[in-house]
Amino acid sequence: MKNITEIKTDTTKEQFWAEKEYEAKTVGDCMHVVNVYPEVKYQNFRGFGGAFTEASAHNYALLSNDKKKNIIADYFSKDGLRYNFGRVHMNSCDFGLGNYTYIEDGDVELKTFDIAHDYIEIIPMIMDAQAAVENPMEFLMTPWSPPPFFKTNGDMNHGGKLKAEYYQSWAEYFVKFIRAYEAAGIHIGYLTIQNEPMAVQTWDSCVYTSEEESLFVREHLGPTLEAAGLGYVKMFVWDHNKEEAYQRFKETVADANAEKYIAGAAVHWYTGDHFDSIELIKRQYPDKEVFFTEGCVEYSRFADSGEVEKAEMYAHDILGNLNGGINASLDWNLLLDEKGGPNHVGNFCAAPLMCNPSKNTYEKRLTYYYIGQFSRYIKAGAVRIGTTKYSGKLEVTGFLNPDGERVIVVLNTTKDELPVTLREEGLGIETAVAPHSIQTYLYK
Repeated sequence: MKNITEIKTDTTKEQFWAEKEYEAKTVGDCMHVVNVYPEVKYQNFRGFGGAFTEASAHNYALLSNDKKKNIIADYFSKDGLRYNFGRVHMNSCDFGLGNYTYIEDGDVELKTFDIAHDYIEIIPMIMDAQAAVENPMEFLMTPWSPPPFFKTNGDMNHGGKLKAEYYQSWAEYFVKFIRAYEAAGIHIGYLTIQNEPMAVQTWDSCVYTSEEESLFVREHLGPTLEAAGLGYVKMFVWDHNKEEAYQRFKETVADANAEKYIAGAAVHWYTGDHFDSIELIKRQYPDKEVFFTEGCVEYSRFADSGEVEKAEMYAHDILGNLNGGINASLDWNLLLDEKGGPNHVGNFCAAPLMCNPSKNTYEKRLTYYYIGQFSRYIKAGAVRIGTTKYSGKLEVTGFLNPDGERVIVVLNTTKDELPVTLREEGLGIETAVAPHSIQTYLYK
């Protein structure tokens, strides 16, 4: 521990990753200690990423080649957020130009299955991202709704359920999608069964009980993926808000024949912290993983919030999720327009990068920089390590990268400067965390 580098974001000037060297020194007992214990290990971490929604891809397609190149670099390159994960939607979702599926109406045998729609804008954006990363990207796929004739309400929107007679066809639909994306050069390694399966939305949605989700996995999707040679694809259930995550997961995996196919749970952030629910799943099912798969600042709820408030929402949730035991963290839309869309039902929100296609411009919001305090430094394969802190006014997490580097992230959402003595094995530095700021410390 010869030296420590502090990486700090100044939230008032959006100064990005300005580095400052400190000499380590012996420090004794102190009222302001943040302790680091790298021998205390928790979950492994797979990485950070975001969603290649049709909205994001459409905005991207409207920009010049230079702007596209910069956006991809901002998210996926070594000089950007270093994202290594992507979420893709099977069929349409709310952040798109309208409802669509990959088959013609009434085609139960899926003879007309074709992802030509995705080749127009979504797949080109993904391919550009894959070309920018150092290592192969990971991808998770999620459906928002089956085709209308598969459902009890005959509509992709407004909830409804998957008809029992189409469970097997829907499982085969998953197989066709995964294979089609593989043929396009995109390897799907993870999936969730259904986006927000307890929400009847005005947009693309489909409702499952825990028993129905379990039945679909054990009798249809699990065996069908195996028979197709796709047993390596890890299946996650729930994919909804954290407050019910443990209860739903417990119910869904209660049947051993379903549990054997289920790799873990996926969670969103829209109903409060509930970081404990992640910890409960990890404690009761230590062989399972939990992915954070969606969160955004909704204009319907936080339209008047400031940029610092939005950024702190992100950092607080990422810290809580990481300390709860999350294994991957995926943001929602990668790129939205000046209205917070397009969205075919007006469900607008913010994104870390916002653009104005008519002016061929885009900007980085403060949330982008706050995400970077985590995603640039916590590497795929890192393991969370033990930390303690002297005050609840600070939020702290720590990781050990595969090369032995420690990554300690400290968030201060108060109006006061908070002193910190960062200490490991009696050595450390004395510093301070400015009001409404986030700091990342790196050292070996």
